[in-house]
Amino acid sequence: MGNDNKADVPPVNKSNGHVVDLFTGKAWNPSKISKIIRMAPELDGLEMLYSNDANPDKLFSMKILCWVMNEDGEVDAMVPWLSSLVTCRAMNDPLNGRWEGYYDSFHETVFYDPPIHKVIELESSASYYATESDTEEKIIQEIPDTIGTHAVLTRDQFQTIRLAQVTSWRLLNNGLTYAMLADSEKVDNTPILIGDDSLYPAQEHPDFKYFFHHLIANKIKVGDPEAMEAFSRLMDL
Repeated sequence: MGNDNKADVPPVNKSNGHVVDLFTGKAWNPSKISKIIRMAPELDGLEMLYSNDANPDKLFSMKILCWVMNEDGEVDAMVPWLSSLVTCRAMNDPLNGRWEGYYDSFHETVFYDPPIHKVIELESSASYYATESDTEEKIIQEIPDTIGTHAVLTRDQFQTIRLAQVTSWRLLNNGLTYAMLADSEKVDNTPILIGDDSLYPAQEHPDFKYFFHHLIANKIKVGDPEAMEAFSRLMDL
């Protein structure tokens, strides 16, 4: 879930109602997204811009977790949103959050195509680490979570909740991505690093519900009224 930071950026041009893909020049079609083959962490603080129906005249921002390349060569950013990791341009959720572009706060610019340096990084690494097709499930990559993502766990319909910090994100050869949490009873060494035996996929835990940015997670921990109201709306979905 986003951190709902209001972004002071120029208005977005949505005159044609379409998002054009960088490589093909065609309208972006989320239903035809191929599987992810490579991830590149976002380390410069670039953000996703999004809007929602409740605030039609405002844009909000959220830190990008990583950039990914699909097997058909398409590149996009990804953010934790509700209960999964989603590509920005394909975002369209029950709370009416919609992608509106990317934002570089250092240069104070809005842009709509993946940065060329990230495209080159993904193309190069995908070529270098190219693997044969394999039906056996394997880990292709695991990158650290650099934006403070937390997972919400509950086993009693939100009467009580547990907020667990995401340590890393794992990419499998089938294109699936998993948020990795640490099982406190299995932690033998600290800090907990990528590949630690105590890590397990959040999405496979029976109590897992949603992802939250660390700012929202911290507000929920202290009972912030605005954060609790937003959380209550999610409970009704």
